[in-house]
Parts: sequence; structure tokens; C-alpha cells
Amino acid sequence: MRDYFIRRFILIPPTLLGITLIVFLITRVVPGGPLERAIMEMQQADMASGHGAGGGPGGGRDMAISDEQLQQLKAYYGFDKPALVSYGLWLGKVVRGDLGQSYRYNEPVWDIIKARFPVSLFYGLITLFITYTISIPLGVVKAIRHRSLTDNITSIFIFMGYAVPGYVLGALLLLFFAARLEWFPMGGFTSYDFADLTVGGKIVDLAKHATLPLMCYLVGSFAVTTLLMKNHLMDNLAADYIRTAIAKGVSFRQAVLKHALRNSLIPIATTFGQNITLLVTGSFLIETIFDINGFGLLGLSSIFDRDYPVVMGIIFLASLLLLLGNIISDALVAMIDPRIRFK
Repeated sequence: MRDYFIRRFILIPPTLLGITLIVFLITRVVPGGPLERAIMEMQQADMASGHGAGGGPGGGRDMAISDEQLQQLKAYYGFDKPALVSYGLWLGKVVRGDLGQSYRYNEPVWDIIKARFPVSLFYGLITLFITYTISIPLGVVKAIRHRSLTDNITSIFIFMGYAVPGYVLGALLLLFFAARLEWFPMGGFTSYDFADLTVGGKIVDLAKHATLPLMCYLVGSFAVTTLLMKNHLMDNLAADYIRTAIAKGVSFRQAVLKHALRNSLIPIATTFGQNITLLVTGSFLIETIFDINGFGLLGLSSIFDRDYPVVMGIIFLASLLLLLGNIISDALVAMIDPRIRFK
């Protein structure tokens, strides 16, 4: 098993190499890149200064930039070299811990990402914790009391949560609880006077701002994890080895907790690694609705602004977390089921 995980770690660099290379090449061929946007902004500034259409004897002919300015722009955005050469230069910086310089903010990409890391880490950790600490016990209760009143009532809310996307729920919650009832703030991670509040006031302020977004983050993963736990536990409870264990004198409680539950946790452990990407990616729609300055909103704005260094930095970190999460999932599966041995 040790050799298996060593091979998995060795495969991380070439996998990251392939992912980042594909994304980097895509950024070179899509229209409306940073170079085109810079030229358009220069032309708009030229028109505003009176040298464009109708502002001079040459009309629109004066809007064209010189070849020297064009070469300077290409050098600034890294388009003066072939794509593979530019990718090699970017990769060399990444190896040294440098993710590049943002076109929009004119700051190191790592500093921009690091400033938003506490926000994404806050929502990601709380979402994972609440999802697994509530969904697993609730799934067990629903499987044991299948078709009971408890199962039917909880199923109504679970299927409603499964059917409603998180961003739609966010818009509804914001409209009703924030705009109409004014129980919660309209958005943001904290209030403007957060630094001046006491410790208790900071906790209350943070809780008020986080309640509605967390409900939107939890609605989808909570429903999926609960139903996954319930369905697999019901399948294991109907298996022959459970009936045999009960026939040999094992109590139903022990059969559930020591046998069926352990096997039912294998699908949960398999999907755990994919959920780790929530620490980075989040949901750009939810963050946009609640004006949360996290990775999701940063990634969306970077795509719109063609800030490719930031896009590459987020893709790199998200891919790395996903690959590490898959390895963690394999390790959890091996811990839960001793019959599984990776070779």
C-alpha cells in the first residue's frame, strides 16, 4: 500500500503539468484577451482626448497604436514569445513559488490569493464540518426508520434542498430575511466597523453575515451526503451478512454500528476528497450574490477581466487540492475497509 501512495504522489506533478498546459494554451487562443482589451482601452482614451473620430484632421486613422507600443504591450502581457516558451517561463516561476503578477491589481498573484484564503477557508471548513457531522447521523436514522414520520418529514426538506440551487436559494433568502425582515445584513463578510467591535461583537457580526451564505453552501452537499448515506446503509442492512450476524445472536444495534455502517461509509469517504476543493473554489454565484470576496468571486472577475495570471494561479491551487483530496479519499477508504489493499 505504501508503494501505491508513493506512485500517486509521483503522478501529481505530471497531472498538474497537463492541466495547467491545457488551460494556458486556451488562454492564448480565446478572443478578447488582455492585449485586445488594452488596445481597446487605449483607443477609447484616444477618442476621449479628442484625437479620434471627429477630433482631428485624420478622423479615426489616428486611433491606431504604433508598432513600438504594440510590442511593449505584447512584452508586458507575455505575448511576445511562443506559447510553449511562455508556459515554460510561467512554470519556472511556479517552481520557485512565484505565481506571477496580476494584470488588473498589479500585485503578485500569491498575495491576492492569500488575502482571500481566510474567507474561503472559513466557509469551506464550516461547510465540510456541518455536512458530515449532521448528514451521516441523519442518514443512519432515516435508513433505520425508513418510511416513518421522521423519514418522511426530513425527506421533504432534503428533496427541496436538492432541487433548489444554492444561488437561487441565496437570492430568496437575501430578499426575504435581509431586505424585507432586516434580520441579516445584505452581504459582505463582515461589517465596516468590524475592527472597532469587541470580541463578542465580532463573533455576533461574523455569525450574522455567515448564516445565509452557509445555508446556500450546505443545501446541495447536505442533501446529497444524507441520501448517499441512507441508500447505502439500507442496501447493507438488506445484505446476507447482516441477516447472518443477527441470526447468530448479534444485536441489531451492533450489526448496524459495527458492520453495516462501516461498509456504508466507503462511498462517503470516496467523495470526501472532491469536497476539499470547496476550500478554494467555493461558489462564484453565491459569493456574487452575497458580495463575499472569496476565491469564487475572484476567479469569476479574473475571467471577465482576462487576468490570466490569477486564473492560472487559482486553477493550479484547485487542481493540486483535488489531487491531494483524491489521495486522502483512498487512504480513508483503506482505513474504513481493511479488505481493500492498494497495490
